[in-house]
Amino acid sequence: MFDNFPVAINSIVFLGLAALIWLAGTRLSYLIDAIAERTKIARAFLGLVLLATATELPELVTTLSATTSGTPSLALNNMFGGMLLQLFVLAIADMFVKEGPLASRPHKPTVAIAGLLCITSLAAVLIAKTLGDQILAFHIGIGSAFIALLYIASMYILWQMENRDTWSPVDLPENQIAEQARQNRYDEKSFAYLIIFSALCAAVILVCGVLLVRLADTLANQTGLGTSFIGATLLALTTSMPELSTSIAAVRVKAYTMAISNIFGSNMIMTFLLFPNDLAYTDGSIFSQIDKLATFAITAGIFLTGLYCIGLLARPKIKIFRMGLTSIALMIGYFFSIIVLYNLR
Repeated sequence: MFDNFPVAINSIVFLGLAALIWLAGTRLSYLIDAIAERTKIARAFLGLVLLATATELPELVTTLSATTSGTPSLALNNMFGGMLLQLFVLAIADMFVKEGPLASRPHKPTVAIAGLLCITSLAAVLIAKTLGDQILAFHIGIGSAFIALLYIASMYILWQMENRDTWSPVDLPENQIAEQARQNRYDEKSFAYLIIFSALCAAVILVCGVLLVRLADTLANQTGLGTSFIGATLLALTTSMPELSTSIAAVRVKAYTMAISNIFGSNMIMTFLLFPNDLAYTDGSIFSQIDKLATFAITAGIFLTGLYCIGLLARPKIKIFRMGLTSIALMIGYFFSIIVLYNLR
């Protein structure tokens, strides 16, 4: 629908849709934080499930749309390029934390375990890609089915971890005080208000995401950059807008564990999306369409996620340029990855 417009007009529309996603994502984070306060469900788990699912709606729509339209490379590179960008979001969100580095704020091991489970899922993708996936039925391969089951098992493990007291850092009292210093004006709203407006925000994110994938495909053709690089950068940037806005909003209300678990939860859902995309892809296993660019993005995602998990466990307190050492390392790794992706396009 955007083919008849010049690049300048499409770019303006692109920015407008991205702005709508940003506003809806910010509001959604405040609403879900208020839901967590009202229901007493742990913010880490709500970030992993409810917030991550809502913010991943654009990825669900865009990847399925790209796969069914015959451009599975755009879908896959959007998924794994978006995963890298969402990790970069953690470094950006760190700049809005006043009480020390973001990686030192969580006082439960849940977020670190979520990161390790994300690494496990990404490693499973590489294994399935290397060995070659075998079709079970209805275009579903063994690899995508296993990864879907792994996601379900991961959610169960994380739910169990929320109800167990295993270990906590020695600076727990200070962190508890920081987490309790709430600044969310939606706490006084009714539960029905929170649910209704959360659904409305999710709908805005979904509709804008559908339009953005069509626009990104048009821009890929108009600029000559190709669908693989556009999927890993421009489309990934726009579909990751909800994660950026929600994570920054969560940090502002001092819901630090929800901010981090939102990113890890989103990346875990990203690997789960291989399952519906495998079902939509009718020419064999979707793993056969994972090209060199997507393979590097997966490998870089494993490396950067592991790096952040080290920061969650080591908990360095130093901040430089308003960012912790973990975030600085994450930012450097992300920019290096983008340079490699550009050269692999």
